[in-house]
Amino acid sequence: MHWAVTTYDTAFGYVSAHGAPLVDLLDPQPGEKIIDLGCGTGAFAAEIAERGAAVLGIDGSPEMIAQAKALHPELSFAIDDAHCFTTSESFDAVASNAALHWMTRDPDAVIARVHESLRPGGRFVGELGGEGNCAELIVAMQTAWRVFGLSEPELPWYFPSPAEYAGRLEEGGFTVRLLEHAERPSRMVEGPNGAADWIRVYAPGALAEVPPELVEPLLQRVNDLAAPALRRESGWVADYVRLRFAAVRKADGSSSVY
Repeated sequence: MHWAVTTYDTAFGYVSAHGAPLVDLLDPQPGEKIIDLGCGTGAFAAEIAERGAAVLGIDGSPEMIAQAKALHPELSFAIDDAHCFTTSESFDAVASNAALHWMTRDPDAVIARVHESLRPGGRFVGELGGEGNCAELIVAMQTAWRVFGLSEPELPWYFPSPAEYAGRLEEGGFTVRLLEHAERPSRMVEGPNGAADWIRVYAPGALAEVPPELVEPLLQRVNDLAAPALRRESGWVADYVRLRFAAVRKADGSSSVY
């Protein structure tokens, strides 16, 4: 998809801000080689590099990679598809912050490529939207589309349950060391038009299918529907639910350990 790069890093910068605890879970060490998968504009990769690791940021969006290179010229970035990327060397870790839920075509293929890029014992650490993520926003969106007589919007995200994703990791050759599933309501600090702004940034493909004259009234209806649950005196809140995990690549030929 095509990102509104400037808006992503300013109006919705809280996505990158939540990466800080994930860096601690990853615990990058000086001299390690680490991939930031779905690196966006490079904020998380820069945090990893500050710990002394050598980072390769990978993202499928040319716009994101161009911005990452401009913001962090000292780091390495590449345009590639997470479902089929390859590396010429083995890495110590792969990390991903708020990106895996966009990789909807084949989550198992993504896990397989991560496995292939890691040395045995290498770490796979990530955070993505989990089951229940943005539930109020999605219901408001789907309801508004029905009210306007539109076909249900195609949602571009994958929000797995903890059991489902743990199973995928184990089947993909990993041992899961930690998996957390928690609510994380997040203020839309620079999204003054609330749910409408959220849809413009995160679901532009759904809006592209809407007749132009219906877009504004449709988004206003989304706001009306979402407001009781998500609008506070201090502003709008996104009902995020996050799935955070840490796993290690099993030694070749080893069996699953439960």
